Amino acid sequence: MIARIFEGAGLATVMIALVREHAETVKPPRALYVPYPFGSPLGKPLDAEHQHRVLGSALALLKKDGPVLSDFDDPDHVEQRGAPAQFTEVAAQGGPATRSDVDPATETTRTRQYYTRWVEQHGGRTTVGVTRVPPARFRAIIRFLEDYASGNEVDMRERPADVSLGEWIRLCALDLRAMFSEAKMAMQPGVTSEAIDFWFWGETSTGDLLQRVKVRMEASDDDAIVGAAYGVAR
Repeated sequence: MIARIFEGAGLATVMIALVREHAETVKPPRALYVPYPFGSPLGKPLDAEHQHRVLGSALALLKKDGPVLSDFDDPDHVEQRGAPAQFTEVAAQGGPATRSDVDPATETTRTRQYYTRWVEQHGGRTTVGVTRVPPARFRAIIRFLEDYASGNEVDMRERPADVSLGEWIRLCALDLRAMFSEAKMAMQPGVTSEAIDFWFWGETSTGDLLQRVKVRMEASDDDAIVGAAYGVAR
């Protein structure tokens, strides 16, 4: 949308797309699809030659009239994906093979031990924290989500007054997924982002809980809650 505004003012634009389906739907004036993970639109870090190839391919699209969507040609591309695997993708490939039967709250407590190790190994850096609820209280988040998935009218005292219930649930899901991801990297150094996604959605009780939460959100009469469901599980 911003690109179209710039184009209307006479400024040619080009974007790099990490999710091809989004670019196909939005149809920006010019877009280069790259098959890389979120956070790495130019490909492998510290590979200046390759990054210049990506930028050159993107800028070359400025010579074309839009809308145009081009795929970046990377013959050496291996194992990377443009977007995280979602629950529906895991289900489409056969679903969970060994779904954990551990209570999600207990599972979260156990996982937090590995998450703590990850944080210690990385000087306190973490992507957990959008809810501002400390990980030591994530059991409370789990219980809240379980009650919600069961159809109860629930809330958490930690939810700020200016944050809607749907947005709060989405933030809770983000914090849980971030903690589980960092814990998995501590459990299994070198694990790929794809393997983490398939593990979370395919094997953990917490991943299954988020899917059930999403189902209830989509059945809500509140459009804001329905819209937030997409950010909880897909």
